[in-house]
Amino acid sequence: MFLGRVIGEVWATRKDPTLDGLRLLVVDPLDTSRDPAAPKVTPVVAADPIGAGVGERVVVAFGKAARVACGGDGERAFEAAVVGIVDDVDLPGAAFARGGRA
Repeated sequence: MFLGRVIGEVWATRKDPTLDGLRLLVVDPLDTSRDPAAPKVTPVVAADPIGAGVGERVVVAFGKAARVACGGDGERAFEAAVVGIVDDVDLPGAAFARGGRA
């Protein structure tokens, strides 16, 4: 599970039928390490059952937990899902904490 910011959307005209009705979002993980030498994590595509928008901070889950969060038995065709929209973060020293949308 990680905190991230929605930076875009994905549209697919041909996809696995278990993805029907799910929005796909591009989520950029937020850097919580506070270490400038830490490697940059690449964005992920996550299913969105809750309606997050571009620019919002979100919680992303992986694996079966993500698939179950989207309503099902865990046998759907995706690996990550948005499971929460973050209102605020209290992590001293993080550039994205306390009301900022950075």
